[in-house]
Amino acid sequence: MATIEEVRKLAAERHAVILAHNYQRSEVQDAADYTGDSLELARRAAETDAETILFCGVYFMAETAAILNPGRTVLIPDPSAGCPMADMVTADDVRRLKAAHPGAIAVCYVNSTAEVKAECDICVTSGNAERVMASLSKGREKIFVPDRHLGSHIADRLGEKYILWPGYCPTHAMLTADKIARARREHPLAPVLVHPECSAETRLAADERLSTGGMCAYARNSTASDIVVGTETGILHRLMAENPGKRFWCVDERCVCPNMKKTTLENMKSALETMSPKVTVDPVVAARARRAIEAMLAVK
Repeated sequence: MATIEEVRKLAAERHAVILAHNYQRSEVQDAADYTGDSLELARRAAETDAETILFCGVYFMAETAAILNPGRTVLIPDPSAGCPMADMVTADDVRRLKAAHPGAIAVCYVNSTAEVKAECDICVTSGNAERVMASLSKGREKIFVPDRHLGSHIADRLGEKYILWPGYCPTHAMLTADKIARARREHPLAPVLVHPECSAETRLAADERLSTGGMCAYARNSTASDIVVGTETGILHRLMAENPGKRFWCVDERCVCPNMKKTTLENMKSALETMSPKVTVDPVVAARARRAIEAMLAVK
């Protein structure tokens, strides 16, 4: 079996930076140079001077890194690590929406393919969606794909109405208001945090609706000794590591993304040894998608 030390040694030899999402296995997070949510990792990918990026996440994330770094090698340990939500909308779907709503601003959640990003004006992450959407013109229609839950959450926050695509995250769909009520009974003094990819009913049942990066910041600043977390269970590793004096509880321990768990130390080591699988994006698509991603990153 591969070890963290072996992976780190190979990364140094390859002049590689290892980026890992908060939902990755605990040992994968421990082997990474940086762990974060989609926004944090997009910024790291845009700023890195490493020759190689080993991206430990799902495919659209590695694709985003490749779009932002056309001259660098981007590796993904398991290219079959996809995202069901990203697969729920296509570039053709976006083109049809734009044709039906001429003049609308097309916005895509970063959980989407390069082809979808290429059809949109700007991207958002769960960590910056409210800020990005607030920066857009108030007088124009806005298309929001693919996550109807994140879109409706931001629309409610800003008092707006968006043209929503009916996509969703199957993992976060497991979290319900009933499960939050059960968690409150078991941990009555603990605040409950949920991800905005959850349904409206689930979001309303919680105390806070936060990206995983937002959850980490909340945990650092909170005086609560117990915190209930409603998102993919991989986040618990980072939360416990950063807050050793606090206890964290899952709304549902079965809230596991099977694609996020496809990355292992073994396939990380293999990727660095063989310098494959490489993530490539058609240059024309990449150039158009880059505009949408960079427009997002420019919003402070």
